[in-house]
Formats: sequence, C-alpha cells, structure tokens
Amino acid sequence: MFREMRKKEREMSKEDTVNLLKRAEFGVLSTISEDNTPYGIPLSFAYLDETIYFHCAPEGHKLENITNNSNICFTVVDSVELLPASFATKYKSAVVFGKISVIENADEKRKGIMAILNKYSAEHYELGVKYINSAFDKMKVLKIEISRMTGKARL
Repeated sequence: MFREMRKKEREMSKEDTVNLLKRAEFGVLSTISEDNTPYGIPLSFAYLDETIYFHCAPEGHKLENITNNSNICFTVVDSVELLPASFATKYKSAVVFGKISVIENADEKRKGIMAILNKYSAEHYELGVKYINSAFDKMKVLKIEISRMTGKARL
C-alpha cells in the first residue's frame, strides 16, 4: 500500500531524486528471504535510463531471495550532516520500489556493467573494460525496474 509522505515540505522533486540516484556512492537493497525474513545489503550501483544496475557473484543469498520474490526496496542516503545541538540531521534520501531481475541479454548486461564502470572507475576505463571482458561470462548483472520512487531531504 502506498502512503503519501507525511512531511510534504521535505519531498524532493523527481529530478532531484534522480540526481541523487546518479551520484550517491552506495545504497541498501532490501529483499525478502524464502521464510519472509527481510534482508538488506549495501551495494554499489548505477542509475541509467530509469533503471538501477548492480553486479554480484553468481550465487548467494541475494540471488536466492530474488528468485523467490522479485519485489524489492532500494534506499540511498547522501549529503548527511549531523546537527547535534539541534537534535537533527541534514540529509537527502531516495526510496525506490520495483522488481529486480538478473539480466540475461548480453547487450543489456554489458550496458549495466559499463554504467557501473563509468560511475566508479572512469579514470581506469581501459583496465576496467579488460577486467569486464575477462569476467563477463561469470558475473551476474541485475537490474531494478522502478515502479515508484520518492525523494526526501532536510536541508
């Protein structure tokens, strides 16, 4: 069930939320285990063309979870500044809901992993491409198809 943001004055525009997703260094992917236990894991990611991309090992808890239930929540927090004297915190955050899947199409898989390379290691592009080419068949690249996202900030 979708609920409206309680403090509307903190709601970020879609453009500001997308900009946060483009620049944030990491986010937390939350999935549901087969026994309905929540599982949140911090990940590096890239946002490109209204899609969020990750890469991961060919097996593990995250993959088991998304095989059983592809519904996810992905959270990013950035620009954090503690304000101890005010008992408050400045921040920007985004919460994304959608479906996650393993990319099977080689061209789309390359698009996703290249977006991650460009975000985190653009200054080592050639070396990154060599690494990607050598590990491409072994790596898993996942994507979130976003159904809803919200951004919130206290500035």
